[in-house]
Amino acid sequence: MNTALEAWVDEVAKLTKPSRIHWADGSQAENDRLIAEMLESNVLHRLNERRFPNCYLHRSDPSDVARTEHLTFICSREREDAGPINNWMEPGEAKEKVGALFRGAMQGRTMYVIPYLMGPVGSPFSKIGVEITDSPYVVANMRIMTRMGEPALRQLGERADFVKGLHSLGDLSPERRYILHFPEEKLIWSIGSGYGGNALLGKKCFALRIASVQAREEGWLAEHMLILGLESPAGDIHYVAAAFPSACGKTNLAMLIPPASQKGWKAWTVGDDIAWIRPGPDGRLWAINPESGFFGVAPGTSMKTNPNAIASLGANSIFTNVAVTEDGCPWWEGIDGEVPERLTDWRGNPWQRGSKEKAAHPNSRFTAPASQCPSISPKFNDPQGVPISAFIFGGRRARTVPLVLEAFDWNHGVFVGASVASETTAAQSGAVGVVRRDPMAMLPFCGYNMADYFGHWLAMGTAVKRPPRIFHVNWFRQNPDGRFMWPGFGENMRVLRWILDRCQGGGAAVESPIGYLPAKGAIDLTSLDVNVATMTELLAVSRDDWRTEAEGIGEFFAKFGSRLPDEMERQRRALIKRLG
Repeated sequence: MNTALEAWVDEVAKLTKPSRIHWADGSQAENDRLIAEMLESNVLHRLNERRFPNCYLHRSDPSDVARTEHLTFICSREREDAGPINNWMEPGEAKEKVGALFRGAMQGRTMYVIPYLMGPVGSPFSKIGVEITDSPYVVANMRIMTRMGEPALRQLGERADFVKGLHSLGDLSPERRYILHFPEEKLIWSIGSGYGGNALLGKKCFALRIASVQAREEGWLAEHMLILGLESPAGDIHYVAAAFPSACGKTNLAMLIPPASQKGWKAWTVGDDIAWIRPGPDGRLWAINPESGFFGVAPGTSMKTNPNAIASLGANSIFTNVAVTEDGCPWWEGIDGEVPERLTDWRGNPWQRGSKEKAAHPNSRFTAPASQCPSISPKFNDPQGVPISAFIFGGRRARTVPLVLEAFDWNHGVFVGASVASETTAAQSGAVGVVRRDPMAMLPFCGYNMADYFGHWLAMGTAVKRPPRIFHVNWFRQNPDGRFMWPGFGENMRVLRWILDRCQGGGAAVESPIGYLPAKGAIDLTSLDVNVATMTELLAVSRDDWRTEAEGIGEFFAKFGSRLPDEMERQRRALIKRLG
């Protein structure tokens, strides 16, 4: 057994005082026993075994249903290293304050030690984490989301360079809820929450916030990106990595099914949420998905929007805060079929059709094995990962941003990624149409000063001889009546084909002040209900709108002060000059 790991487990046990310690091995027998215990204690509820075999429902505390960004801290030694976007707490203060909450927190509970691997077994890109928790629900979910148990211990050996994660449910009080990251120590503390993003510490906490720090130190990228393989009728496969803020179609794109009009094309899912990207010996960037499962948002997921997701979650899955039908099947707003007359809502209360309250929580989730996805890539477990031809950034904009554009070069592409924004919708609190910047879709997940993160991206362009081309897409452009002009979903394959053509030296394009746009006829519109006039509007660039956009980007960049790389402001000024 690893002596550094044993010493840390002993240290945590002395602090938290559990009644017993269990080393999780990830076996089927262990999982069966934990599931049985959670059914007995009502932590889990069995769903319809015939229609959803080996699937279970978990209802979290109503105060504990989402990530808590305002309680999430980067505890770097220097405040400047956390930057203006992150909440910061001095490490000594954090350990004293939150350490007091951990003291005796596991009394009367089992302490589970979960060794896990982020990334394929045997991959030089993979990293090891160990999460200590008092939640069996976390153990069951980590078994789906990571390579857990023996593979991780075997790859760790006697090394001490594992990421430490300590989690306790505590008393679930929002007043005593903290998610802390200590980047210099590669340490995560989380207390007071059982929600996935706060409790499954391998996910955003490790795979993005801590990994982004590791990536900068070691010369790679940890990104909030899907990885998608696109196979042509001739059998050539090219891979793209794409970043989208929430509610912008990320999971749907990751599991895209090309429409019948795109005959012979196939799409392969490598990852739906996180990509670790490293320079390869061939001068290209290569990516792995560090996760082994999907932690997806349930509402809106249907056979119409994402049939591959529906197929993925049909067995061996854990649902959190969805509603349940009278025959014991999971249900949520946006799922296929008519709304049932009666349901049990996410709180466990009776619900009737016509109720003003949502039956499923808007952030209800499913945890499903990626191996069950019909479009899962044959390269999913490849230790070397896949080569990336293009980076794609996207946001949700009603008018300003065209359907697709290509950056002029790498540095301009970093500027494009750093400028990603979405507009608030009626489903969000506050005013509608407010522009919210979310650079590279990493705003909540970058574990250090985002100005330095931009600098790291700029440096990566010179780290390889053949960097990916960079694009921006906007599936959400609207006409004056407020209707979406582009059909989206599988039809996005048409835009992706133009992107691939550009990566291979083809794809007709015209230059604009904001980047290269598809030339007339460059995107195939065969059998699509989008006419030439609509396409022209989808690709239109208003200089007045973009002058306003450049001002907004400048206001955002100003938050970073002198730490902002000079190149980012140079790119902004170049945009203003091109606009005239």
